[in-house]
Amino acid sequence: MIYLTGDTHRDFKRTAAFCDTVESTADDVLIILGDAGINYYGGAKDRWLKYQLTKLPITLFCIHGNHEQRPETLKHVKAERFGGIAYWESEYPNLLFAKDGEVYSLGGRRCIVIGGAYSVDKPLRLLNGWNWWPDEQPSAETRAHVESRLDAEGWRVDVVLSHTCPLKYEPREMFIGGVDDATVDKTTEKWLDAIEDNLEYSRWFCGHFHTDKTVGKLRFVYNDFLEFR
Repeated sequence: MIYLTGDTHRDFKRTAAFCDTVESTADDVLIILGDAGINYYGGAKDRWLKYQLTKLPITLFCIHGNHEQRPETLKHVKAERFGGIAYWESEYPNLLFAKDGEVYSLGGRRCIVIGGAYSVDKPLRLLNGWNWWPDEQPSAETRAHVESRLDAEGWRVDVVLSHTCPLKYEPREMFIGGVDDATVDKTTEKWLDAIEDNLEYSRWFCGHFHTDKTVGKLRFVYNDFLEFR
């Protein structure tokens, strides 16, 4: 079985309970739609978490969010998984990190992954010395790679798996109070808008906004655990 959930931010208690409920095995896959937070601190803290996660009876397939490092900047090995390139460490065999722009075969569906987003809490994180990464949003090179892959697919995929959403679908009710929306960099959302306007697809799943709701063919996921259909 393949499942989806939203941002975990290093807290996997719900995930463990879910695995118990469905009696999952390592052959099952849980897609985390960004901000898993597994590659956040670096060093011993992350290694400890990864070791704990190897005890989960499920394989985690993590999309890049804006509260974690990009996997390609780490000492992870490239490996072919689900028909595309993912990042992996042999010590933690059930942890996979997706590459932006890859098209994976999941559950018999062609799925493109587009991670990253802008952090509205960036000033607070910088002020407090908390981790923040300047490559949190897709670079021009990454955007070009995504578009080239869509060209190769004839701009037809079954599913889009992203962290943030196209601008037109932003759930404004989830905006953080006290943040001036005019100061938020929406480069990625505007780009996803243009992609969505030109793409033929069946479903779109994203996280980032900490809500569970459906708008047309797009599904925001946070607390829910969904069967991937």
